[in-house]
Amino acid sequence: MYSQRIETMEIGIRILIVFLVSQVVHIGAQKEGEEGCVPGFQVKEYQVEYNGGFQKDHPLTQVFFDDCAGNEGLAFEVSHPDFQVDEEMNLVARRDVMDSGTVMFIHGVNEQADDMAQVDIVGAPPRSPQTLREILGLGQIQPYRSKRALFAPRMHVNENMEPPFPKVIGTLIVISPGMENDHIFHMTGSGADQDPKGVFTINRVTGEVSVSQELDREAISSYTLEVSVTDLSGKLVEGPVALLVDVNDQNDNRPIFKETRYAGEVLEGSPTGTVVMTMTAEDADDPRLQNAVLRYNIVRQSPDKPSPNMFYINPESGNIVTVISPTLLDRETLPTTQYELEIVAQDMKGRDVGLTGTATATITITDKNDHAPEFTHSLFQANVDEGSTGVAVNLTVDDRDDPATGAWRAIYSIINGDPTQNFEIQTNPDNNEGMLSVVKPLDYESVVFHTLLIKVENEDPLVPDVGYGSSSTATVHITVLDVNEGPVFFPDPLQVTKMENIPLGSFVALLNATDPDVLQSQSIRFAVLRDPANWLSVNPVRGTVNTSANLDRESPYVHDNKYTAIFMATDNGSRPASGTGTLVIHLEDYNDNAPYVHPSVVRVCEDTKDSVVIVGGRDRDIHPNAGPFKIELGKQPGLEKTWKVSRVNNTHAQIMLLQSMKRANYQLPLVVTDSGLPPLSNSTEIKVQVCTCKKNRMDCSSAGSVCSNLMMLLALVLLSLF
Repeated sequence: MYSQRIETMEIGIRILIVFLVSQVVHIGAQKEGEEGCVPGFQVKEYQVEYNGGFQKDHPLTQVFFDDCAGNEGLAFEVSHPDFQVDEEMNLVARRDVMDSGTVMFIHGVNEQADDMAQVDIVGAPPRSPQTLREILGLGQIQPYRSKRALFAPRMHVNENMEPPFPKVIGTLIVISPGMENDHIFHMTGSGADQDPKGVFTINRVTGEVSVSQELDREAISSYTLEVSVTDLSGKLVEGPVALLVDVNDQNDNRPIFKETRYAGEVLEGSPTGTVVMTMTAEDADDPRLQNAVLRYNIVRQSPDKPSPNMFYINPESGNIVTVISPTLLDRETLPTTQYELEIVAQDMKGRDVGLTGTATATITITDKNDHAPEFTHSLFQANVDEGSTGVAVNLTVDDRDDPATGAWRAIYSIINGDPTQNFEIQTNPDNNEGMLSVVKPLDYESVVFHTLLIKVENEDPLVPDVGYGSSSTATVHITVLDVNEGPVFFPDPLQVTKMENIPLGSFVALLNATDPDVLQSQSIRFAVLRDPANWLSVNPVRGTVNTSANLDRESPYVHDNKYTAIFMATDNGSRPASGTGTLVIHLEDYNDNAPYVHPSVVRVCEDTKDSVVIVGGRDRDIHPNAGPFKIELGKQPGLEKTWKVSRVNNTHAQIMLLQSMKRANYQLPLVVTDSGLPPLSNSTEIKVQVCTCKKNRMDCSSAGSVCSNLMMLLALVLLSLF
């Protein structure tokens, strides 16, 4: 223990010597000027929170030291032996430390700089005497920026002070017994030489601090300044230390509601004490004083029926609650559904001397579903034409609830009499009527009368003590009126299959149409309504359909091998009615189209090694009257000496030039044959352009200037043989 104290004393002596030297260096640097980099700690004071101790190697804070030359050879020494500064300038504990004390010092030194910094440990208990000055009974060591010889008591000044100014608010105290009388007080910081400048001044001789203008606590509630003492030469003697000036609050701000009008609502029949809404105001005065403690009060209710005190506001929370009984809070019997309250907020806990602010609250009594909808009639009747659709009758109801809510809006349903779902009910949103519509046409010949039982309910459920009665149901009688209906084709569409190119006058189909008006004796006549290619005719009495022109599967009027025609059937009623039916003819293919070669123009190179092209066979017919195709040379003698045609696949063949030919256009005869039964062949010619090919470029510019027909081609073949 004794050796540890000797070691601590040695460290303290070294730090004290270095501290004195750094003071001289620092003051000298101040005299030389503040421009550029100032070697040493860039921040002189640091604060660390004490939370029961410090863990080993856990960073407390980072210090900032710059010797203005790269910090080469920089070393740190800490006044507390259990702490050190690591390579990243973090202050860390060498071990787990509980007894840290309330302050420690860091000494940084190299050839370029020598400086001290202070670390205040906030909330730490005082450490047992360990440092040099503590052992000598001189108290804790303090660096030059926080001397305890200069005492700056906390000062207070009232806001809104009356002139004249300045007014003295306090005096600095120098408690160093050895200080000479010749000294000068200095004050810096926001409120002195920084914005807002000139709020406070200091007597440089006596240390009296004065306020020079009226203050507003709501703008700035406190000021933090620094005061220090120098001798007549400007040498720092004591400080700087912090000077705190608090601005005392006065009740100069009224309570203010965020809005002038507030809106709330409460459900009718709500229990007494139901919270409707909360109204709160704000007061800019000091919340720690009664200047900002508010109380709320209702000063007016409009209208004041059935009671002038239907609502109550909690003076402290601003909660508005109901006072009226649930039975009287009935939206349907109250004189109005909206009540207006004038609310006053008063500070000073509501005392008469307090300032006030006012706002208005509008409370709406909202509806609950305590009235069931009722039909205005127990029986509704309507006549409907058979075969028609649309609204047949409007059902009317009464409901005393609020029309803007689901407690009033009606939902209709058919509970009996519509097994085939021919009817549907929609609610008219404008007047709440039920629109009963026919959605599936009615048939007079099947049912003449329909009797429906209709029920009406609200979107919202009724309250428990209210139910739907007999007036919430009604009966609807629907009478179906007979209408002359048009004949109906069956089947529709009628589908048949025929071979194309059948002889003219061939039978195609027999149309079948019946008249729905079975209670009337009516005849039917047929006619062609739409026949795109004019291929068909119909017997008007029997309904037989025959060909009047060749059926051509390859016609542009045929799509996907199907030809579609529409026929009309008309009865002989007093007001004739018509119906339409569709005939779809599926056309089978007949091999009536010869194949052809594509493309009709090809290009080859005059050099035989690159002179190969591909051509393919095409046919307007379909399988099995199309491919596979057989493509071969025409029958002219000598062609096989110059050209060769070989099969590639079922649809394509390649043409190869067997010997070099001059650049020109040649007509090459080919024969292409399809696979129909019997097969069809087509003798055709393709244009072959012989071109010059160099470096992936094909030059056909002079093609056609040498030979362009079969005779010239044969002459060249004979010349080559010769």
